[in-house]
Amino acid sequence: MASFPDDNELLSLFRDPQTKEKGYTLLVRKYQEKIYWHIRRLVVDHDDANDVMQNVFIKVWRGLDQFREDARFYTWLYRIATNESLSFLEKEKKNASISYEDVSLALSEKLAAEKDFDVSKIEWKLQLAIQKLPEKQKLVFSLRYYDEMSYEEMSRVLETSEGALKASYHHAVKKIEEYILNG
Repeated sequence: MASFPDDNELLSLFRDPQTKEKGYTLLVRKYQEKIYWHIRRLVVDHDDANDVMQNVFIKVWRGLDQFREDARFYTWLYRIATNESLSFLEKEKKNASISYEDVSLALSEKLAAEKDFDVSKIEWKLQLAIQKLPEKQKLVFSLRYYDEMSYEEMSRVLETSEGALKASYHHAVKKIEEYILNG
């Protein structure tokens, strides 16, 4: 895996007109895979995830000059990616005039259509279980389980108390366990 300068160095490169594009390119390269998988776990479909990710990095390009560094860059970037993913899901719901549960069902069906799908494998059961979670629990579970984000960091990304996040994660885990054992 490539080694990247730390975020402060990358931000300095971005803020210098002479190296702005290089700084941005390095930021994208450093975070694109993590952001892609964060988005993909929320929207499921590869093409949709790529579209959302493209919007995220456009917003980063436009907003990076105003980034105040009162939070870590990583936190700011995840907040944008999360908001873009949720906006995408909301737009899907409105376009289809269906409920969140119906969107979850459609995402589960997309997941089942994946070429390597095998419901007997635990990782597929986990993915199906995650798709059945309410939106906030799905998001919290994804950030904690896959991205190994601390509750403190999640609190800044989602602008929610750590206690509420812990409760959401606990409920998500219980529902996933129930689904895997009985589903």
